[in-house]
Amino acid sequence: MTLADIAALAKVQRPVVSMWRKRSSGGQLPFPEASGQVNGVELFDAGEITAWLETTGRGNNPEARNDAAAFARMTAPASAEAQDGRRMFNGLTSLLALKVITGQELSPRTTDGLLDAADEADPDDLFLYAELEALGTELSALAGFADRLADSAFSAPAAFEKLLSKRFREGLREQSDTALTDPALDLVASAAMELAQTLDAPPFCDATPGGSDVMLRIVQQFGETRPLTLLIGDHDGGPSRLARRRLMVHGADSEHVEVDAQGAFSVNGPAVHVAQYPAPGEPGLGTTEILEAIENTVLQMDDRQRAVVIAPARLLCDPLSGEAGQLRSDLLRSGRIRAVIRLQIGLLPAKPREPRALWVLGPSHAEVPLAERWTMVADLSTTSLTPDVRQDLISDTVASMGDRATIRAHSFRFARLVQTRVLLASKGSLVEASANKRPTAADGAEAALRIEELTRHLSQEQSGRPAVTDVQPTPYGNRPGTASVQELITAGNLRYIKGNRLDERNFNSSEGKKVLGRQELQEPHTADPRFISLLDFTAACPNGRLTEPGDVIFCTSPRPAARVDHEGGNVVVFPARILRIDSGDPGGLVPDVVAADINGLPAGDKARHSWRLRQTPDAQRQPLMQVLAGLQHEQLEAHRRLERLEELATLFTDGVAGGSLTLTHPSPNAAPIEGTA
Repeated sequence: MTLADIAALAKVQRPVVSMWRKRSSGGQLPFPEASGQVNGVELFDAGEITAWLETTGRGNNPEARNDAAAFARMTAPASAEAQDGRRMFNGLTSLLALKVITGQELSPRTTDGLLDAADEADPDDLFLYAELEALGTELSALAGFADRLADSAFSAPAAFEKLLSKRFREGLREQSDTALTDPALDLVASAAMELAQTLDAPPFCDATPGGSDVMLRIVQQFGETRPLTLLIGDHDGGPSRLARRRLMVHGADSEHVEVDAQGAFSVNGPAVHVAQYPAPGEPGLGTTEILEAIENTVLQMDDRQRAVVIAPARLLCDPLSGEAGQLRSDLLRSGRIRAVIRLQIGLLPAKPREPRALWVLGPSHAEVPLAERWTMVADLSTTSLTPDVRQDLISDTVASMGDRATIRAHSFRFARLVQTRVLLASKGSLVEASANKRPTAADGAEAALRIEELTRHLSQEQSGRPAVTDVQPTPYGNRPGTASVQELITAGNLRYIKGNRLDERNFNSSEGKKVLGRQELQEPHTADPRFISLLDFTAACPNGRLTEPGDVIFCTSPRPAARVDHEGGNVVVFPARILRIDSGDPGGLVPDVVAADINGLPAGDKARHSWRLRQTPDAQRQPLMQVLAGLQHEQLEAHRRLERLEELATLFTDGVAGGSLTLTHPSPNAAPIEGTA
């Protein structure tokens, strides 16, 4: 056992074991000495450890001796072959599978007896015979350990999962590099099961080499409600054999699908395909190879089949060019990609900063012309996959499978419907093609009429007609694009400036430079004004800097918020920060538009480098800024007028009701109150 294994067995934190070892070194019951090392990691005898725990009463597990096998490993003999942890892992998992198949204890059997039982259970050597034969003379001893392991974990399936949970520590790279988190597995499995409800008891098929995580999650969620049919690829290799053993241990019978050398296969009739890329059997698969594998699934599908695919977002929805980009476009043209969903980062522990994405495939609606087809698009890159989020997202994806009538009847929470031709024409992210969709010409005409109507109404008020120029719809092909904050900073159009770190005691409420911080951004209309004298600011922050006119002040917590400092010369206090647009090369940025884009972000989107900002054509920047300046002036006047009206109403209410004022000139048109005439 390692020190980490001892901590898990004793149900304490890892540093506690080191403290036991150090403090007991000079006592009557010292901590057992290490019996060896593997790759620089100390190993301790499980028997000595459990005896020490029982004698000293340390730890929080009174059943430590009975549970020890679940946290221990077999002692590796001296031979170089026996030191192969992978061989030991394969042997133990195979013995657990054999234990489930036979339903009997393994330790009473001899080596020959175990091999005979393995030959009977796996006559075609598809999942366990070769692994047991490779153990040689160690087979019988390892069988006894497998029995103890199953007893400690209370069942052979639980023991199997206990072994597999150590994939990150045991060097099983193909397993650890492709292991998804529970929320991701729950999402894929739940989506597949929901899609299956629309078909007549279809089988679930995973043709990827070595894939078993999603299939097992389906088995666990399905329970025993009705018979379940599983189809898996007939790949060779260790990961695929492990997948077959795993499903067998959990009592899930599976049938094989023939997969040729190019990855092509065929499934007849209704079916729900699930796939995770890269798969354990091919962890190094490249971008084009993954898309070709998805294409193999699409090519054999008909309208009675569905599919759920999870893969890196850079393949399924992020900008993609070259041969891979063309291949993805061809898949979109097939009409079978019904939903494109970008998921959050952290769903693959081996690559915690790489986001995943989901494709949901279904009927192509061949009767609908290509120009009128639609695809559901959703961006959950800042949304955690909580149970309610998963359920609503799955509801959206199932609705996307239907026809126009079904879609109109569904209220989408996360998804948007975007025409497939828009996705094909987009050079950026597929999910942004929907999120940043510009109005059509008809929408522009409606917006122009609405502006004229609002202007006409405002011109009849006391404040007068706002300075709004004439507008007209813009053709779709001439619409401007967007760029991320990081792209704009790299290009020199935008500059990022940190806020000043100041003590609250330096602020006052009446004079000096205006202070702009988180509370001014999050509560712009209710926050108490704060000021700091220039002398105090210089003394407290000698290298501090003031704002310039047009600076965009923003913060990210508790939600993204921004405002424009039009006058300049104010003090920004951390955690608020500044985005300063380059006056010589603004890159199409308008301060008020930047602030509006930030304020329109989801509450959980705190990755400022990836924020998308709209870019205004150079010919339109100054006219837009003039119009916005005029409207902001009118808004300010309206706020002032509202404040005066509120103060006047308060004076009338308090004065007359309190007896300090008397109304001497009532309105001549007011009708007398009954009983007073």
